Amino acid sequence: MNSTKNQVLKILQQALDYEFNNKELLTLALTHRSAARHHNQRLEFLGDAALGLIMADILYQRFPDSTEGELSQVRASLVNRSTLAAIARRLGLGEIIVLGLGEQKSGGQQRDSILCDALEALLGALYLDGGMQACTACIKRLFELQLAPGGERQLKDSKDAKTRLQELMQAKALSLPFYEVQDIRGDEHQQEFYVSCRVPILKLTVTGYGRSRREAEQHAAQQVLANLESLSGKPTDPG
Repeated sequence: MNSTKNQVLKILQQALDYEFNNKELLTLALTHRSAARHHNQRLEFLGDAALGLIMADILYQRFPDSTEGELSQVRASLVNRSTLAAIARRLGLGEIIVLGLGEQKSGGQQRDSILCDALEALLGALYLDGGMQACTACIKRLFELQLAPGGERQLKDSKDAKTRLQELMQAKALSLPFYEVQDIRGDEHQQEFYVSCRVPILKLTVTGYGRSRREAEQHAAQQVLANLESLSGKPTDPG
């Protein structure tokens, strides 16, 4: 069993192009709070902060003429839950994260929130094990596609979902969307917000989720745009 586990961790480290000196940190990063008393939440907290700082530095250097608002928008696009979960899936974290029985039965291996948290915990472990330089190099590799020149321009020129939805409603002289918090789950430092977005004239209401109210609103707005696009068969561009 140990040899199988070691082989799996070896493959993960090859994908990261980084070998941990302290393998216990790597194991802890892949242990969900439902599985053990010692779990990855503290590492997740650290990894979230490291990712935010490193991504901010990368964007600051690459966009010397951008405003604070533009940089914040691009960073939010890069480090949102769906992007992090997609990277976690690419690394195969869903197959190796240690979960409690309840989370296993409910499909926790494929839940975006768990995958996103595991990736952040992994970055926190890497930061502790190898320092800022190693963590930065790994983040640049993991976000290679998103940070490619074409991807940067696309992200910089794009507007967030809430703004696009609002402009679309205004362009069609329709009532603006209405956002409302439906639920807040989890511990204070690990909250998950559920926000509904209602477009009255279209009789359309969807619910988005995220680690902050803003992220949940963006997720909900994104779903409304996707619904409108599927109904019309055209991109939802107010211009």
